[in-house]
Amino acid sequence: MAIKVLIVDDHKIMRDGIKAILKAASDIEVVGETDSGVDAVQMVRKLRPDVVLMDINLQGMSGIEATIEMLRYNPDTRVMMLSMYDDEHSVISAVKAGARGFVLKRASDGDLVQALRTVAQGGSYLSPRVSDRLLDRIQKGTVHESTQAAPLADLSPREIQVLRLVAEGKTSKEIAVMLDLSVQTIRSYRKAMMKKLNLNNVAGLTQLALATGLTRPQTFLQPGEIS
Repeated sequence: MAIKVLIVDDHKIMRDGIKAILKAASDIEVVGETDSGVDAVQMVRKLRPDVVLMDINLQGMSGIEATIEMLRYNPDTRVMMLSMYDDEHSVISAVKAGARGFVLKRASDGDLVQALRTVAQGGSYLSPRVSDRLLDRIQKGTVHESTQAAPLADLSPREIQVLRLVAEGKTSKEIAVMLDLSVQTIRSYRKAMMKKLNLNNVAGLTQLALATGLTRPQTFLQPGEIS
C-alpha cells in the first residue's frame, strides 16, 4: 500500500518540485497539497495522510502551530518538518510540537524519499547535517533548549501566532482577516502579550520575535537544493 503524503508549503515551485520527486517513487502517493497551515489542519482530518511534509515557515499559521493543532485531533498523523534552517531552536521546537522528522530543503531527492519512508514506518529522521550539529553541540555542552524559547514560554499558541504576524508588519485588521477573528480580539492579544512580556510597544514585540527566531527574513534556494 502506497504511503499517502500531504505537502504543505507556501511556495508553489517548492510543492511542484517535491511532487516531481515523490512521483518517481512507486510506493508514495501525494494525496493533497496546500500553502496554508490552517487548511492543512482541515485536510489532515479529511484525507488521513500517513505523513505530512510540513514547511516550518508558513504565512498565518506556522508549521509548528499547524503540527500542534493537527496532532491534537489526529495523534496518529506523522509530521516531517521541512526547513531552510538547521538551528537548534527550530529543530527542538519542531520535535516538541510532535514532528517525527526534520529535513533540510537542501537535502537530495534520495534523502527526502528515504526520510518519508522512515517516518511512515514509525521511525524518526533528522537530516545528517542537523543530527551532526546537535550531537556536536551536546557533546560540547552548548545546547541550551530554553535559551531562545524562554521569553515566549508563557504565550499561548494563538498569541505566538499573532506575535509572528505583528513582527511581519501586519496590522490588527490584516491579522483579524487572516485568522478570522475580530480586530478587537487581535488588539486584546497584543495587549496581553505586551503585559506578559513586559513590553510597551509593537517595536518591542518585533525585536523579540526576531531575537527568538520566531520570524526571520526570506532565504532563497541555492542551485542543487529541492525546488
